[in-house]
Amino acid sequence: MAGARAAAAASGGPSASSGNQPPQEPGLGELLEEFSRTQYRAKDCSGTGGSKVERIEKRCLELFGRDYCYSVIQNVNGDICGHYPQHIVFLEYESSEKEKDTFQSTVQVSKLQDLVNRSKTARCRGRFVCPVILFKGKHICRSATLAGWGELYGRTGYNYIFSGGADDAWADSEDITEEDCALRSSDTHLFDKVRGYDIKLLRYLSVKYICDLMVENKKVKFGMNVTSSEKVDKAQRYADFTLLSIPYPGCEFFKEYKDRDYMAEGLIFNWKQDYVDAPLSIPDFLTCSLNIDWSQYQSWDLVQQTQNYLKLLLSIINSDDDSGLLVHCISGWDRTPLFISLLRLSLWADGLIHTSLKPAEILYLTVAYDWFLFGHMLVDRLSKGEEEEEFASPGCGLHSGRYLYAETKGPRQHHQPWQRLLSGHGELPRSCREFHL
Repeated sequence: MAGARAAAAASGGPSASSGNQPPQEPGLGELLEEFSRTQYRAKDCSGTGGSKVERIEKRCLELFGRDYCYSVIQNVNGDICGHYPQHIVFLEYESSEKEKDTFQSTVQVSKLQDLVNRSKTARCRGRFVCPVILFKGKHICRSATLAGWGELYGRTGYNYIFSGGADDAWADSEDITEEDCALRSSDTHLFDKVRGYDIKLLRYLSVKYICDLMVENKKVKFGMNVTSSEKVDKAQRYADFTLLSIPYPGCEFFKEYKDRDYMAEGLIFNWKQDYVDAPLSIPDFLTCSLNIDWSQYQSWDLVQQTQNYLKLLLSIINSDDDSGLLVHCISGWDRTPLFISLLRLSLWADGLIHTSLKPAEILYLTVAYDWFLFGHMLVDRLSKGEEEEEFASPGCGLHSGRYLYAETKGPRQHHQPWQRLLSGHGELPRSCREFHL
């Protein structure tokens, strides 16, 4: 289906007569309507061939197929992860002959699927390391943070406690009972096993850099520590990776952004809060060429902080190193898609990825794939006024997008792709501008 659509789009032939027109591709308005109605769950989509969600997924496959040869990791019924796409795209190489000969993946999809199945319990909510962007043969990946012993041994009460949809997950409790002590005695073996598979998956994807957006070393909720992260793994299992702690405010902070009438300039996170204990930590060799005073990060407003983090991530991706990059927060469905979508849009703007996609198409792809199909809870976030998406996605009635992106680009860039995206704003459906996304 996707291949046929891509061929038809590439042919540029005349449209069919009005009596035999094929079904219209789902537009951004339909996507946002579905996104604002409910959280995506893979198990709710099976067997509904005519559903809006299936149309959205097929549209994403078609858009990926314009520029890439890809394989699909099947996640029907959410068997691997309940809030990852049913059809997880693994980009193998760019479909142009030049790029195919230059950068071609050595990853075997069957082995990748096996590692995914073995490693999924290593991370919170089963949100395993998933490659989502391919650039010069490098895989840019997303995930949740590491799960702790509580989630690994059982998720009793999990759905009740976390039904509110906050960006955290059951994991690493230190307030244990005597009965728990017997379980803890086997923790080392269990963590060696599941985190060992997680590390194998990272290495198989040639990921070297792990960027942790959490403002905590371990998330604390209801008097317990929940979740862990690579930077506080007691056995130092992730010591061979380059770990970056780049703390970024969670979804709750974006209510202040909305309350200030979407003015991000001057909005500074309160770093003195008790739960904030993860300092910014970046190896010097990654920062020396950026001309940024990282010691001042706590004085940056939301725009400056986002710009500087994005510059850092782009510099890693554009380096001569052929290693990949993992970006994660806690659950991986708020801060993570924010930066993944910024990376996708920025690389597209420079003509480096998705080169055949028009502005409305790249916007559709990042909203659908990076946000919706990876489980972002737009309904919950809108009800609380926590509007990260509005800050991240230019072209959808945003106030900050133009400033954020223009200032992020280097002095050699002329911003023409961004001007195309923003100038095309008026052509987007009105419903796009009516949603704060």
